[in-house]
Amino acid sequence: MKTNLAIVVAFAGATVLSTTVLSTHALAAEVLVSANITSSTTWTKGNTYNLQTQIYVLPGATLTIEPGTIIASTSGLGGSLAVTRGAQINAVGTQEEPIIFTSTNDTATWTAGNPKSGTWRPVCNEWGNLTIMGRAYISENAVVTNTAAPNANNIATMEGLTAAVPGDTNVLYGGGNDLDDSGTLAFCSFRYGGKVIGLNNELNGLSLGGVGKETIIDHMEIMNNVDDGIEIWGGTVNLQYISIWNIGDDSLDIDQGWRGKVQFGLIVQGYAANAAQGSGVGDNCIEMDGAEQSDYQPVSTSVMYNMTVIGNNGSNATGSNGGDHGVAYRDNARSQIRQSIFMDLGERLVANDNIDGDGGAGYGFNGTHTWAATWTTPFNTYPTVNAPANTASFYQSQTSGNLNEIKDSVFYNNINTAAYTEADLRGVRAKGNSNVTATTLPIAAITRGPVVNPTITLAVKPVIALDPRAANDAVQSNGTAPNDGFFSPVSYRGAFGPTENWLCGWTAADAYGMNVAPPGGCVIAAPCIGDLNGDGAVSATDLAQILSEWGAGNTTADLNADGIVGAPDLALLLNGWGTCP
Repeated sequence: MKTNLAIVVAFAGATVLSTTVLSTHALAAEVLVSANITSSTTWTKGNTYNLQTQIYVLPGATLTIEPGTIIASTSGLGGSLAVTRGAQINAVGTQEEPIIFTSTNDTATWTAGNPKSGTWRPVCNEWGNLTIMGRAYISENAVVTNTAAPNANNIATMEGLTAAVPGDTNVLYGGGNDLDDSGTLAFCSFRYGGKVIGLNNELNGLSLGGVGKETIIDHMEIMNNVDDGIEIWGGTVNLQYISIWNIGDDSLDIDQGWRGKVQFGLIVQGYAANAAQGSGVGDNCIEMDGAEQSDYQPVSTSVMYNMTVIGNNGSNATGSNGGDHGVAYRDNARSQIRQSIFMDLGERLVANDNIDGDGGAGYGFNGTHTWAATWTTPFNTYPTVNAPANTASFYQSQTSGNLNEIKDSVFYNNINTAAYTEADLRGVRAKGNSNVTATTLPIAAITRGPVVNPTITLAVKPVIALDPRAANDAVQSNGTAPNDGFFSPVSYRGAFGPTENWLCGWTAADAYGMNVAPPGGCVIAAPCIGDLNGDGAVSATDLAQILSEWGAGNTTADLNADGIVGAPDLALLLNGWGTCP
């Protein structure tokens, strides 16, 4: 089983990370990418890759992207990247050298090619996105051969992709392997994307269709996208450390039976373009659909810990604003949200949308749980309608509590008159849930710019500076996440502890000056010598990599950088055996 990346970010006053003194990146070595990737390929830090069209990583191939690599596509060409079922992507950046997917219009604002500089612009749709398609279970009723019960043959066509020929399998996702492995993403920043194919057919910042839980998604940023920030269709993939900022539709969108986990997520609503809500101005912060038809299985059943959700409640002269709900629920979705912050929401904390507008029947259809029942029914009361024989094995993310709940969280400055109406009907703020309706700011600091009116009925007060560290009621939570190998059992509410800021060094928010570093600055942690797979320990897995690359040069196993993997590298590895200081 794959082990989650253990990312160590330390903060101290001694060594300060500068956004300008780290290595610059020469953008002159441009590689035009115009053909699909049919065999395993490595993109290197010394080049900038310009996607000329929709590029697919085809089955059997692995695309490896080195830390510090820039993928900058020319605006208007429609360049985009998609990883098909049976292919993999390993794009593992670092805090010091992130992998950046953006447009050439963005890199033109960088100072001397330095990726830790740049200027934020109210634009999007300058290139496509990254789409990953896997073979995990999904719930999709639009394909006539799909079944209502889980079936390895259930598939769907990925939103935003166009089949080259009838029956093109490169645009399909879904299958019967919840442990599917599409690779590893870490410290990746996606900016100014979201190609529009047609009405309701747009590319999200990061699209994940049927992606299995052996895939690692760790430290992802989406900045300015025309459609959703991250959208997940089915599968079991888990997410850690995600920053989704200035999205043109929903920040985090869940569909078609996703059964995964999220921890440490920042959502900052705003606008990506002067356009309508949903096409440039943020809609829902989190939007959850259970299944494309609500009695299909699997149904979306998830757990989220340590989310900081900052909406947009700035109004114009007519009282209108540019932000919708904190969490919108549809088509039998269920999710447990704990140790989180919801502040400045434009409309409701909890919204029962019931249906998604695509023909679904909503809660309570065909013997499924009613909306109210999901808030009082224990997590292990598994669905029975269209259920497989081994139902419990399909629903492993929730291990306690009720199917839907928001607990141990802080609500602040949600001033809409109906902000808590539905939440209170569901008992969210009732005694025993450890929630706090705060009167003091639960983060360290936030600064908004002047009101922007994308349309005559919309108003946005964009966040221009943010110190997201926990403060006041967010500093101490009532409980912690389970120590289950994925979650980290931290004792604060929201995505950031009171002394940490994991946005430093690798995000567009940091480069553009929106992120406010904590006192003493941000420190890039030194790598743990010998921890080749980044799992936080030096072990037999790392030893196996040393031995497999023995005698080779210029590889990650060349720990002393002498151009060959040999006895000195083995000595370094053994010296750190079992530890990762």
